[in-house]
Amino acid sequence: MRADTARPHLSAAFLATQDDPYPAYAQLRARGPLSRAELGQWLVTGHSVVSTLLRDNRLESRMPAEYTRLTLGDGPGAEFLDRIVLTRTPPDHTRLRRFIGRALGTPVVRRLTGHIGAAADTLLDPALQRGRLDVVTDLAVPLPVGVVCDLIGIPIPDRPEVLTRVVSLAKVFDAANLTPGDLHDINAALPWLHDYLAELLSRRREQPGGPTLAGMYWEESATDRLAIADFADNMLFLFHAGFETTMGLVSNGVAALLAHPEQLRRLRADPALVPSAVEEFLRYDAPIQNVIRVAREPVEVAGVKIRAGRTVLLLLGAANRDAAVFDDAERLDVGRDPNPHLGFGGGLHHCLGTALARLMSVVVFERLVGAVEILGPAGPPVRRRHASLRSYDQLPLLVRAR
Repeated sequence: MRADTARPHLSAAFLATQDDPYPAYAQLRARGPLSRAELGQWLVTGHSVVSTLLRDNRLESRMPAEYTRLTLGDGPGAEFLDRIVLTRTPPDHTRLRRFIGRALGTPVVRRLTGHIGAAADTLLDPALQRGRLDVVTDLAVPLPVGVVCDLIGIPIPDRPEVLTRVVSLAKVFDAANLTPGDLHDINAALPWLHDYLAELLSRRREQPGGPTLAGMYWEESATDRLAIADFADNMLFLFHAGFETTMGLVSNGVAALLAHPEQLRRLRADPALVPSAVEEFLRYDAPIQNVIRVAREPVEVAGVKIRAGRTVLLLLGAANRDAAVFDDAERLDVGRDPNPHLGFGGGLHHCLGTALARLMSVVVFERLVGAVEILGPAGPPVRRRHASLRSYDQLPLLVRAR
């Protein structure tokens, strides 16, 4: 079994923040499925190995307590990470996933199609009237925020302040770039959000049931009911994940079409390709570039022994361009079939919001293809810099109604 000490020391966070990380990913794949990274971590790039490790129960999502204390201290931010479904293991993970899945399962989500379409039209109409659309701030953020607020049961007047606090909380998922000010924002936002959601639950106690998660909470038996802190933190995680994934999928997809106008023309000629185009955007420029796992016990991968306690970065963005799996992998192909991408991860912690993110993105691209004429950029795009999430902060376009 080889030690592989000759491989370069790299940072997954550095790769994810580049304007174009894909040439570097290609170089890593050419060296083999594993590469050494900073601080004794391992980077995994090949599609087959990444897919296998996503489903390997010897790897877990919960980071060691020492790492959490080092980056977040002992305050509310660290407690939040300990309670969310992303870091829990069965049976707690199973209970949380079952509860959230009641509102995010495919049958429920499909019934939202008309509602999401009307919301997208409401957001697009002012942009078409003024001839300018920022894909992120005018569409890809407010659409999922509104939909997730509806699912949780957050009243419309409360949403701006709740969103402001959730944006502060979201910094907890970018530990590599945290500043003391960020940590202060996280630890100030969480108590406010906990109090808000506890009050929201209290108001719904006399009217249990209904389509919202706040209403569903009181339908559970006393034995099965989640602790209020578990409910609050997982609703906040759902809120964050709901708009983050859709923001990246939509903004990255629009940017890809702008860089490949022939594919945009193809979609306009055949709008039935929109669902497969959404899958291709997930492959071609994944909104989730990497996920982190910790080895609970020794794991052998491609002839390399990963010791217990080591962290493993599964590079979804690299796996999705693996030529061993995808023909002409560097090319955007909105009709690609088959397309076994790993854009939403996999295994026990497969993204809970998959069906919702897909539906919102299909609705958005159906409208951008059918109702909107993109005339060109209205200013420079601003790429977001994040250790694992890939999207834009701004993507301004000149538009008109078709």
